[in-house]
Amino acid sequence: MKAETVVPAAPEEVWSLVSDPAGLPRWWPGVTRVEEASSQAWTMVLTSPKGKSVRVDYTRVEAEPGRRVVWRQEVEQSPFERILASATTEIALAPEASGTRVSIALEQRPRGWARFAPLQFRAAGRRQVHGALEGLDAVFASPAHPAEPDASGPGPGEAA
Repeated sequence: MKAETVVPAAPEEVWSLVSDPAGLPRWWPGVTRVEEASSQAWTMVLTSPKGKSVRVDYTRVEAEPGRRVVWRQEVEQSPFERILASATTEIALAPEASGTRVSIALEQRPRGWARFAPLQFRAAGRRQVHGALEGLDAVFASPAHPAEPDASGPGPGEAA
């Protein structure tokens, strides 16, 4: 699953947010807080729509400062071990005339019963990626980053 958007901010400003795990609650869907954060590993605390909290550990596996960051979900011995063999997220930035193009790619390899529900699995990944892009759009459309008033345009990652 991969999608992208253009946010009205300089690449350095976007990099400052997406490369810092402590900033995830500001823009990543479902994250209520980040614990034990360092530049190399962190724990996200997610809250489900029903109010249940789940801890998810991540490790940064690659970073090209200002351009690209990749993190891996640590699925072994986690609540996700039964459904995920692996999960990797890549965020790439590129300068644009109107700001920064942000591309988010989520690669998940299902395990167990999830292998037999590919449509539901992909739909959940798509919601996560689009939710993250919408979160970035919201952060950078704040008063410090006024958005263009166009409610009729396509959503993040959608063609015009």
